[in-house]
Amino acid sequence: MQEDVSIIRRPDKLSDDSTPSIPVFQHIIDNFPCDIHLNYNCNFPKCPQSVFDKAIEVCKEHGESLSDPYAVWAQSTDCLKSYGDPLDITAVTFKADQVQTIDIHEIDDLLYTHQLYQEKKPW
Repeated sequence: MQEDVSIIRRPDKLSDDSTPSIPVFQHIIDNFPCDIHLNYNCNFPKCPQSVFDKAIEVCKEHGESLSDPYAVWAQSTDCLKSYGDPLDITAVTFKADQVQTIDIHEIDDLLYTHQLYQEKKPW
């Protein structure tokens, strides 16, 4: 199966390390219209499909959802277009015990997680 991939570059005003996520998500939906924007925080290396499904379900009901730990975040387009303070997160949170709790930010965390979850070789 062939899949199309599109790349969108952030404008300079959204490329700073201190830029909140909401304006970035708004930029995405302006360029790729959708009903629900789903963001996966790849700092959490283990996240089952059920967490994405739950995020979408809660988002459909409340307009915005966020798993706890913060691996998956979903917003309806209407929510994103009318978002107030981008630092005041309005999401309904739901517990996601299936998400691995290691939040990777440093190379040591990445290496540790890789070693923890790599297949055991018979030799």
